[in-house]
Amino acid sequence: MDKASIIGFVLGLIGVFVGMYMKHVSPSVLLNPAAILIIIVGTMGAVVTAFPMSELKKVPKLFKIIFSEQVLTTPEELIKTFSEWAVIARKEGLLALEGIAEQVENQFLKNGLNLAVEGQSADYIRDILSEEIDAMEERHQAGAAIFTQAGTYAPTLGVLGAVVGLIAALGDMKNIDALGVAISAAFVATLMGIYTGYVLWHPFANKLKRKSKQEARIKNMMIEGILSIIEGEAPRTIEQKLTSYLPAEDRKKYLEGNVKQDG
Repeated sequence: MDKASIIGFVLGLIGVFVGMYMKHVSPSVLLNPAAILIIIVGTMGAVVTAFPMSELKKVPKLFKIIFSEQVLTTPEELIKTFSEWAVIARKEGLLALEGIAEQVENQFLKNGLNLAVEGQSADYIRDILSEEIDAMEERHQAGAAIFTQAGTYAPTLGVLGAVVGLIAALGDMKNIDALGVAISAAFVATLMGIYTGYVLWHPFANKLKRKSKQEARIKNMMIEGILSIIEGEAPRTIEQKLTSYLPAEDRKKYLEGNVKQDG
């Protein structure tokens, strides 16, 4: 499970319910069928209208991605792996990596190694693998766009729900006490719209985008590593090149750790 997503979701609920308690607002006000219908069903209707069914079918999978821990090879592991492969390639030639490629589980990295072993040019390999990354990012962007749009529609529908509630409340102003209750109930839709839009849907979209960027970053590292091996670069040179993908502090720790090992 993605702990950050779970914690964020729980904190969002706590923030609203504790805030309501501090303002002496009963959580029971949220049990408003009309508001729920306008916000939830209305948002769903708007999203279904805006996107083709082929993309909407992926929504359950997108929720799984949001709340599942992303399993990626760490940059440090990649640097170490390419350094070891560079040693083998320089001693035994690129064909020596053919057996290694068969054991690689990551399909993207496996395809890149196979292209290298087959003797494809560096430009060809970069083009093929870069196009694969572009296609992946386009798919991920389409998924994130669903939640982005839901986050845009929900607050507006909240205003719509409040307007509907106010129309109903102002339609009968004979009972002043009932009028106050009706007006307060009208703004429940606004609360739901803002909450779902800015605490759920927009953050969900952002999480999908961040995970996509992390995956693309790792795959770009793989491309650079494969091309460096093809060009016959020394293991130390490859390490220095790939550490550029690490944050400054992590890069410093990695390089210092290698110095100590060499010493």
